[in-house]
Amino acid sequence: MANIEKVSVALTGEQLTALKAAVDAGEYATTSEIVREAVRDWQLKRELRQQDIKLLRKMWDVGIASGSAGELDMKKLRREARAKLKRASKAS
Repeated sequence: MANIEKVSVALTGEQLTALKAAVDAGEYATTSEIVREAVRDWQLKRELRQQDIKLLRKMWDVGIASGSAGELDMKKLRREARAKLKRASKAS
């Protein structure tokens, strides 16, 4: 196992009660195990978010490199979007 280091974390009474209840129910061996799992979940979520940001930046660069879309009629675009939304609302 990796080098383990203790840290102090402030939790609300409700959070601590929930952790202890999970341990008492046998879902986890210790509250530390729950916190480690939460950190692993956070790390994964953070990594996925970074990948999403990287993909969005790449897509942005591709869009910019593709050149101008030309003149846009915002009033026409809004009318078309509202009509599409109205059709979708009627369909559901």
